[in-house]
Amino acid sequence: MNTTIRIKLSVMMFLEFFIWGAWFVTLGTFLGNNLKASGSETAAVFSTQSWGAIIAPFIIGLIADRYFNAEKILGVLHLAGAFLMYQMYQSADVGTFYVYVLSYMVLYMPTLALVNSVAFNQMNDPEKEFANIRVWGTIGWILAGLSISFLFHWDSTEAVSNGLLKNTFLLAGIAALVLGLLSFTLPKTPPKVSEGKIKISDIIGLDALKLLKDKNFLIFFISSILICIPLAFYYQNAHPFLTAAGVENPTGKMAIGQISEALFLLFIPVFFARFGFKKTILVGMLAWAVRYVLFAYGNGDDLSFMLIIGIALHGICYDFFFVSGQIYTNSKAGEKYKSAAQGLITLATYGIGMLIGFAVAGWITDNYKTVEGAINWQMVWIIPAGIAFAVFLIFALLFQDKNKTVNKI
Repeated sequence: MNTTIRIKLSVMMFLEFFIWGAWFVTLGTFLGNNLKASGSETAAVFSTQSWGAIIAPFIIGLIADRYFNAEKILGVLHLAGAFLMYQMYQSADVGTFYVYVLSYMVLYMPTLALVNSVAFNQMNDPEKEFANIRVWGTIGWILAGLSISFLFHWDSTEAVSNGLLKNTFLLAGIAALVLGLLSFTLPKTPPKVSEGKIKISDIIGLDALKLLKDKNFLIFFISSILICIPLAFYYQNAHPFLTAAGVENPTGKMAIGQISEALFLLFIPVFFARFGFKKTILVGMLAWAVRYVLFAYGNGDDLSFMLIIGIALHGICYDFFFVSGQIYTNSKAGEKYKSAAQGLITLATYGIGMLIGFAVAGWITDNYKTVEGAINWQMVWIIPAGIAFAVFLIFALLFQDKNKTVNKI
C-alpha cells in the first residue's frame, strides 16, 4: 500500500467516526433540551441505530456486494447523509426529527461495513495493516468530542440552555459532505459477488443458528442480547446525566471512554492467554455493573472522580465483552459460518438487544422521578447495574469454558 492510499484510507476512517461522534454523544441532551422529548421519545430516536443495524446487511448484501463499487456507494450515502443532517439541524419537533434521523441511520450504518471493505481491499496483510488504519476512526470520534467541549463550547450550561447543541448536526453534516466527496477518489473496490442466487439467510446470518445447538454458544448468545440492555442506558442517558450533574465539558470528558477503548484493546490478547474467554468476558460484564454503581452514587462536585472512573471503564466494558465475544464467535463458527455468525451476533446485539435496551431506558427515565419531578438519576443507573450483575451471574454459573477454544488464537 503506497503512502497516498494509506493517507486517504486514514482520512476516510477519521471522518467516518468523527461524523458519528460529533452528534450521537450529545443526542440525549439535545433531545431533552431543544426538542423537549420525553424518555420514550428519546428511546425511539436512539432506537433508529438498531433499525439501521438491522437493515444495513440488506443494503450491503443486496446492493454493495453485487452491483456497485463500495467507494461509490459510500460517497452517495454520505452525501445523502449530509443533507439529512441539515434537516435534523432545522427540525423543531421530535416527530419531524425522528423521520430524518431514522432515514439517516438506515443510510449511515451500512457505511461502517463499506469503509472496512474499501480498506481491506487495499491490504496484503489485514491482520497487521488494518489496526493502523482503523485507529484513526477512534481518533476521529475523540476529536469530535473534544471539539464540541473545548473548541466550540456547545455543551456548556449556558450554551445548552441556548440550544446550541443543534450545531453538532451542522458539524457532522460538513464532515459527511467532505467524506462523501472524498469517497469518489478512494481506490476502486468492485463488487464481491457478481452472480449466484441471493439468500436472505446468508445476509442476516441465519445459517449460523446451527451454532445455537451448542449449549455454551446459546448461553453466550442470550447473554449478549441481555447485556445490551444496560449498554443502551449508557448511550441514551450518560450525556444528559453528566450535564444535569453539572460536569463541565461533558462531551470532551466522555471521550475518555474512547481513549480507554483503544488502550484496553491491547490487553485483550493478554487476558485471553492467561485467563481464557469466560473470565475475560465476565470482567467485561462486571465492569458494566461497577460503572453504573459509580454513576448512581457519584456527583458533579466532590464525587466527580467517580463519574470519571465510570467513563474510563468504557474500555473494559466494551472491549472485554464485545471484542472478546467476536473472537469467541469466530473460533466457534469455523470457516463455513464465520461471516454468518458475526452477522447473527451483530443482529442480536445492536439489533434486538439494543432495541429492548433503549425502550427499557426510556421507560425508566419517564417513570422514576424525584419529589420535585426531575429524573431520579440514581434509580436510572441502579436498575441497569442490577441487570448487568444478573447477566454476570447467569453467565458465570451456566457457561462452561471446558475446551478453552479461544486460547488457541
